[in-house]
Amino acid sequence: MPNIAHSDIAHCKETIATEIEGLQQLHNWMDTSKISEAVELMASAKGRIILSGMGKSGHIGNKIAATLASTGSPSFFVHPGEASHGDMGMITQDDVVILLSNSGETQELKDIIQYATRFSITLIAIVRRKSSILADAANVALVLPNAPEASDVNAPTTSTTMMLALGDALAVALMKRKNFTPDDFGVLHPGGKLGAAFTQVKDLMHTDEEVPTVKEHTIMSDVLIEMTTKRFGCTSVIDQSGVLLGIITDGDLRRHMDNSITTRPASEIMTKGPVTITGNQLASEALAIMQQKKITSLFILENDKPVGILHIHDLLRAGVI
Repeated sequence: MPNIAHSDIAHCKETIATEIEGLQQLHNWMDTSKISEAVELMASAKGRIILSGMGKSGHIGNKIAATLASTGSPSFFVHPGEASHGDMGMITQDDVVILLSNSGETQELKDIIQYATRFSITLIAIVRRKSSILADAANVALVLPNAPEASDVNAPTTSTTMMLALGDALAVALMKRKNFTPDDFGVLHPGGKLGAAFTQVKDLMHTDEEVPTVKEHTIMSDVLIEMTTKRFGCTSVIDQSGVLLGIITDGDLRRHMDNSITTRPASEIMTKGPVTITGNQLASEALAIMQQKKITSLFILENDKPVGILHIHDLLRAGVI
């Protein structure tokens, strides 16, 4: 058994090494490829980006379509068999079609190729053979390096790995062209941990009467009532126009604790220049600030005035932590 296990590991490592070599060839190949032309066609599409492929190439196409859609480029996968039996109507003249095929001669893709040619639909090929029906028909043919597969039986391994990596590369390049931001990404991923991390502060913050606030001349006995009532362990201190001057925390109370503290004004106890945040920033940014500064609450400012407060428990409930 130990010898068999050792052999298994060796075969696995050999496979990974072969695929890494293929990716290195892909990386070098990009300097002489038509990548920019393909990205330009995708960026100028008035409609959607349609992916199709058969077998393993189809699985990769499905993943590329999902990545494009999640990064701001409407996209979906059409199975070539279904396309030949009615789903061709899902493809319009405003769309860009990307077909994936190792040989470029896949029988099931010929109907889509003919359809795209007939109606002058932009066609991008991701293929291994330059001399092929698919490469010849495409507006842009991305002919991948002829790197060896990672198995003696020539099962799709290195080739599909290169296709997948190329799809990711195209999606990221297109995303950069469109100036797709983390905020945009969050809108498309509202569910789960990822969606929580892209929630904005304004979606979680407490507002209006929930925000602990006192004037700079408020005596500390009243400040203590405000802090106790609002239960955030702190309060903002504002001037007569509502502009934030500082904050008072439980720590400030301990540092200034003496027999006269209840009769002193808030301005004498407050910490000036507190860390704040805006409502349009991400909840994940708020968490990073809290962790870095070792604080549990942040006031949210708008025109230098506190309009909200965010506690670390709010981030916990939202799943950001």
